[in-house]
Amino acid sequence: MNVTPANPAERIVYRTQALTWAFYGIGALYVVGPVLGWILAGLAGLSLYLGPAIRPDLRATGRIPPVVWAWMLGMVVMLVALWVGHVNWSYGMGATIKSTIGWAKGWALMALFPLAGAVLPIRREVYVRGQMKIALWTLILTPILIAAPYVGLPERIFTSPLKAVGGPGPEYFSVFFFTWDPASWTPRWQFYAPWSPFAALLGVVLALFALEERDKRWRTIGLTAAMVMIFASKSRMGLVGLVACTVVPRAMPLIAKSWAWKVGAGIAASFAVIGPAVARIASDAVRTFKDARADSTRVRATLQRIAGERWRNEAFWFGHGRPEPGPHIVEYMPIGSHHTWWGLLFVKGLVGFLALLVPMLWQTGLALVDAARGPRGRLPLGIMMTLILLSFGENVEIEAYMLWPGLMILGLHAREMADDRPDRT
Repeated sequence: MNVTPANPAERIVYRTQALTWAFYGIGALYVVGPVLGWILAGLAGLSLYLGPAIRPDLRATGRIPPVVWAWMLGMVVMLVALWVGHVNWSYGMGATIKSTIGWAKGWALMALFPLAGAVLPIRREVYVRGQMKIALWTLILTPILIAAPYVGLPERIFTSPLKAVGGPGPEYFSVFFFTWDPASWTPRWQFYAPWSPFAALLGVVLALFALEERDKRWRTIGLTAAMVMIFASKSRMGLVGLVACTVVPRAMPLIAKSWAWKVGAGIAASFAVIGPAVARIASDAVRTFKDARADSTRVRATLQRIAGERWRNEAFWFGHGRPEPGPHIVEYMPIGSHHTWWGLLFVKGLVGFLALLVPMLWQTGLALVDAARGPRGRLPLGIMMTLILLSFGENVEIEAYMLWPGLMILGLHAREMADDRPDRT
């Protein structure tokens, strides 16, 4: 099936995805993501403002859905919490401006892309086929990446001068063949992501899009590339996401079937007998899962404990304003990193925590309801599950620049559900 972009917005989205590896090759992905978010949101705002006066193929598809308003309000609250935190801790105007720019390249994208997806006339097929283009280039380049550590090629190819624009670290502007795992001294691959675990979650997102592809050849390409990314990254989180985020959305329609409830009741009753044995097996599995990368698990747990204690004792409402360098016990990892929720509590306090929690719960609820009704809700639910999974191991805001196709799908889905309301005229 041929998918041809039908308007400028679709062409921008499609070509940006198709050029993902090219942008990565010059270390520009961290710049492209925020620029794209603000351009598309600006185009959406222009479409809403001009209404019928704008060219027909760019006219707004309707009003902004309520859940997208929630995303927008939540991210504005994030900015306010950032400013209050900086004032409370006397960081100064220079640090406040720098952090505000960081907000514009991170948290703001969590609202800008859903807004663009909800307003601009972009079809699902365009997002899906764009992801398949990424998958095709991933498969083409994989043999070179896999061979690199065995033929003596370096880990890092180069770091782009674009790092001068500022960002979380040089890895966001670097181009890698692979990286060495310091725990086992074996190679891991991160493809076009800044590090391997994130590449695994991008592989999960790619699998979710591939399952929506109608063309069998492209679907095969997408699923194959997704498997390669997940397994070559050697990420535990990616393996969990591969199963949970693809199976659960497709199982949701079962909740409407009486036989499924009867089976569930039978399984629940059987746990009175086999429950203790299952609990032991589950406990052993969790312990094995953690022991697979014990050092990483220890550092993350310690970071979360420090962040929680300092949040409760020092900055309950608006947080510390920014992450802080950690002690030797956490290998100097920043306090407020490696976990979205503990990071939010430490950096932006309870206010920032709720600013993300409310729209995430709302969006997840919409996706759950629609996935139970039919296939339309599968992709948005899978994306929300991936975001939630990612939030417990990473900071989602600094990775929004790579998750933008999924964020736009959330806006598109919110619009589709708003269009279903019987009171719409």
